[in-house]
Amino acid sequence: MKHLTPARFALTLILLAFGLLAAAVFALGMGPSPIGPGEVWRALFAPEALDPVADIVRGIRLPRILLAALVGASLACAGVIFQALLRNPLADPFILGVSGGAALGAIAMLSFGGALGLGYAAVPPAAFAGGLLSLFMLFLVAGQGSRVSPTSLLLTGVVFNAFASAAIVFLASMSGMLEGSRIFVWLIGNLSAARLDAAPWLAVFLGVGLSCAMLSARGLNVLALGEETAEQLGVSTEVQRRVLLVAGSLMVGAAVSISGLIGFVGLIIPHALRLVLGPDHRLLVPASALGGAAFLVVCDTLARTLLGGRELPVGAITALLGGPVFLVLLRRGQRHWSAPGGALR
Repeated sequence: MKHLTPARFALTLILLAFGLLAAAVFALGMGPSPIGPGEVWRALFAPEALDPVADIVRGIRLPRILLAALVGASLACAGVIFQALLRNPLADPFILGVSGGAALGAIAMLSFGGALGLGYAAVPPAAFAGGLLSLFMLFLVAGQGSRVSPTSLLLTGVVFNAFASAAIVFLASMSGMLEGSRIFVWLIGNLSAARLDAAPWLAVFLGVGLSCAMLSARGLNVLALGEETAEQLGVSTEVQRRVLLVAGSLMVGAAVSISGLIGFVGLIIPHALRLVLGPDHRLLVPASALGGAAFLVVCDTLARTLLGGRELPVGAITALLGGPVFLVLLRRGQRHWSAPGGALR
């Protein structure tokens, strides 16, 4: 593990923050109507600017970039947490079925909340409950005593995703043609209809989850040595697991309730940064949050610009990028998992 100094910690986060800023500036200028850097600057910092360019920058692109950054940071941070707890580089909210459970909870609330007198404010709690329930069921089904097999985790996640997708299709079919088509687009992952008024509470959920992960960063480093070793070194693994599972599910539920199912962000970013920065979670957690934010801003920009006037779901872009990465990681891990004692302990 690379030695973490205050200078290295600060320099890494500053560079990633500049990367996020560069991605945001790039996104502000890109679209069906390209806008130059000077016009973007004037639209952002000239209060008197009320022309169409300012409306596009302030009213359309900037809110969407903000939501993309918050969703990307939440998914990447949750990916770090799940990978650390399961000691599995393939652990990702989407692959494990946590995102699917959160989506099912959110859509169930959208479908039946009106009849119960509940509005949109009830959607995030429902998504959080669905993600948390999926995660607990994952441990219940895939875990065998103190052993958690990577193969069992992946297979169980596939089953959960299939069940959640079937239930979502059923709910969408009951909702009528128009609402059903919106649900199907949302199921792929889309930020075009995301609501800006959801940004404050998404930022709160991200802050809570990120704080829990940072406070537990040293424990996560020790947990990589195994639960028995961690317990001998004074780390309360059971308490940390429960707190971090709730924190991760909170972030996933909040993100899914805004953007729908966007996969592989929690897989690509933590793994790439772990290769560059090392496995120290004191740095990896905040770095993944910044990296995930920049990554999803860029992906969402590509989604709304690649086809000109038409828009791709951002989940399709992340899947095209994340699918090959997942296969490479799976291939690299097969030899270790097939060896005696390859199951995670």
